[in-house]
Amino acid sequence: MKKTLILLFWFPIAIVAQDKIEGMVMEANTENKHIGLPGANVYWLNSPIGTITLDDGTFSIPYDAQYNKLVISFVGFRTDTLTVDEPRMVHHWLTPSNQLDEVVVEKERDAVEKAFFSPQNVVTVNSAELLKAACCNLSESFETNPAIDVNFNDALTGTKQIQMLGLTSPYLLITQENIPMVRGASQTFGLTYTPGTWVESIQITKGAGSVVNGYESISGQINTELQKPLTDVPVFVNGYGNLNGRLELNTHLNTKLSDKWSTGLYLHGNRRDIEVDNNDDGFLDTPLANQINILNRWQFQNPEKGWVSFFNVRFLNDEKQVGETDFDPDSDRFTTNAWGSEINTQRFDGSVKLGYVFPELPFQSFGFQAAYSNHSQESYYGFNVYDIDHESIYSNLLFNSIIGNTNHKFKSGLSFAYDGYDELVNGQVFSRSDRSAGAFFEYSYANLEKLSLTAGVRVDTHNRLGTFFTPRVHVRYSPWEKASLRGSFGMGRRAANIFAENQRLFASSRSIQLAGNGGNIYGFDAEKATNFGFGFLQRFNLWERPGSFSVDFYRTDFDNQVVVDWENPNEVRFSNLDGESFANSLQVELNHEVLPKVELRMAYKYYDVQTTYQTGQLQKPLQAQHRYFANIGYNTTPKENGAQWRFDYTLHTLGEQRLPSTSTNPAEFQLGDFAEGYGLMNAQVTKVFSNKFEVYLGGENLTGFRQDNPVLGANDPFGTNFDTTIVFAPILGRMVYVGFRFKA
Repeated sequence: MKKTLILLFWFPIAIVAQDKIEGMVMEANTENKHIGLPGANVYWLNSPIGTITLDDGTFSIPYDAQYNKLVISFVGFRTDTLTVDEPRMVHHWLTPSNQLDEVVVEKERDAVEKAFFSPQNVVTVNSAELLKAACCNLSESFETNPAIDVNFNDALTGTKQIQMLGLTSPYLLITQENIPMVRGASQTFGLTYTPGTWVESIQITKGAGSVVNGYESISGQINTELQKPLTDVPVFVNGYGNLNGRLELNTHLNTKLSDKWSTGLYLHGNRRDIEVDNNDDGFLDTPLANQINILNRWQFQNPEKGWVSFFNVRFLNDEKQVGETDFDPDSDRFTTNAWGSEINTQRFDGSVKLGYVFPELPFQSFGFQAAYSNHSQESYYGFNVYDIDHESIYSNLLFNSIIGNTNHKFKSGLSFAYDGYDELVNGQVFSRSDRSAGAFFEYSYANLEKLSLTAGVRVDTHNRLGTFFTPRVHVRYSPWEKASLRGSFGMGRRAANIFAENQRLFASSRSIQLAGNGGNIYGFDAEKATNFGFGFLQRFNLWERPGSFSVDFYRTDFDNQVVVDWENPNEVRFSNLDGESFANSLQVELNHEVLPKVELRMAYKYYDVQTTYQTGQLQKPLQAQHRYFANIGYNTTPKENGAQWRFDYTLHTLGEQRLPSTSTNPAEFQLGDFAEGYGLMNAQVTKVFSNKFEVYLGGENLTGFRQDNPVLGANDPFGTNFDTTIVFAPILGRMVYVGFRFKA
């Protein structure tokens, strides 16, 4: 017999106001202990009013007499709908979805959710959004979302570079389950090391993030949540192939070993053996590649005692070959027979996360995170050699509690990080060790009806950056119904890894100039920047269907920056900032369900990103000032067995882009001052046959638009005018793919 696990009673640590519902969401257990579920969704059915439970599972949501159906949902648990007719305390236990009781879904969650009550400007991308495109890896998971820009990195490796607020990924903190992941040696290719099927959801935070996650975030944070062994399906298989020769296979194998232990083995492999040169310049348009990626996850939970933990171990081997189509590594390496490059990477990483919630004090908890990685890359580009070994250790100890009542919360903790680098750059060795220790405190005030505030500070001591403070503040205010106004301010610092972050420089004839001033990082000073901005979100109902309108503006000012100057076509010059460097970002976005099950998302973005180079203050090169985005999706109503059709179409339009100066090149190797704007269209159709099997067919760059001359001096790659770094448009042309997904 199905049991109802709902209990309503007074909670002694909180006071119920007459205009709100307060309570706690917990995981069901035989003793009905208060084991809170952080991050659960609580919202009024058919309304824009909702919230997310805090770290201890508690929540507070405004009460409105016109709504009486309170929906509570959490990934891996049954979605429940409660009838609540008056303000009162609500304690609710959610039942895991792997139990066999019938589940009734009241409301389908949006594929992209903008945080309404959070002080931080957070966009959550869930698995439904990721299925709108192939999403072979994390770098390809943002094509249908306007919060992140995806640009082309170079003319050889096929790597896509992401940007936020007009700044490239080194100024983003990219984490995996809130542990720093893509940084240091993995900065250029690291996003390709997380297969798309492993991703459960992505949280995108605009502006300086929380002090809890460190001091390096400047323009924002991207956090990836991976699939959980307990809630993922027992068997998942995804196959993918495209007409340009890329084949991919993903397999998830999950087992529940006991009531407390679950484990998952995640296997990924991709390979490309076909040589593609659609523009007939003699160079591969995309690499020959081979990657093996193995992840083993262990999940432990003991709700009766208040413990939950995750253990991860991963091994990666990634091999790439780029260059001329007739290049043979066995016979042509380091010769002038043909120009070629190989990039071989091996990586091992492991992590542990421990969490404890005090059973008798569910608002109080502590957590511990630790991670280790060893990244080894051996590579050469023609005659340029670049090898890097990066060993990293990270740990974070966190304590959460309240001040008086659950409206006032705080987080405090300690962190430690170590990074050891050994680099070989054309025979010159660069070695360094970075060590830092820090302490942080963050206070949060939550009055969901009108005001929410998060203010934090951390102090860190670093052997190269010195001792410094990092303040960050986020505030949200609701001026009227269904409106949310946000403001944020924060500072960030980082040590620039100039070679790892700019590996494309090796695939050119440019000389490398280090114009340092005796600083502690390659002779340069640490980068330091301030970010501030605001955002406005208005939800509405038009034609009885929901929608939202938002405006975001952010500015980043650099006190110091390691400037990468490409304005002289014969060199790449690194120097400390001598002048101004800033990035202004404006985004206007409209989302609306224009017809039943037809969702439209449109956005316009304006960037003013300027830096002082040797030749003066200039707009950042290869950065479109104007970008337009549109996405429209339609899903048919699923049948009882889950069968349905899904259709998705995305348009990206980029305005003109300033190009680095090539005026001193011979006439045949000059590109002009600006590249004209263009548009890209992607589309995908998915046929879901049942809850277990579906196939998809899609295409990218459907018009086949290509940059005419991505490789300057392709006819003489060992000459003085060879350059693969000035890329502003696709190289590959039209790409068609097909795939399937199977669940058991």
